Amino acid sequence: MNEPVSKLTPVASRPDDGNLLDQALTLVRGLPGPLRRISVRSGDTAVEIDWEPGETAQTPAAPPEPADDLHVVPAPLVGTFYRAPAPGAAPFVEVGTAVEPGQTLGIVEAMKLLNPIVCEVTGQVVELLATDGEPVQFDQPLVRISPAG
Repeated sequence: MNEPVSKLTPVASRPDDGNLLDQALTLVRGLPGPLRRISVRSGDTAVEIDWEPGETAQTPAAPPEPADDLHVVPAPLVGTFYRAPAPGAAPFVEVGTAVEPGQTLGIVEAMKLLNPIVCEVTGQVVELLATDGEPVQFDQPLVRISPAG
């Protein structure tokens, strides 16, 4: 863009053009980065704004990369994850728990069926990625385990 935002003027004059232009300028002033393009239309009202992401733009943080040596246990199906066999009961595992193949790590309830999440490796739980009662998606990481040896 070659001209400053304050030099924008309405191309056509309609009774509500000024209000639409004021609203567009208000939006432009709140952009987190430099303006790249703006298009304001009055008939059927439209405002299109493109801008460059600035340093203050909030970009989602990338999820931390799991260490290559960690084993991730994913949800085998969509449902609700539970860390314990019953409300108020002790959780199946905690961070630091030594686990072995066949040990239950949690439960995913789907369609009123309780599906145990079974450990496949020997190791130690280093991170619990889902909270008790949290809805989980298919293949969503639930537990990270540091394999033994």
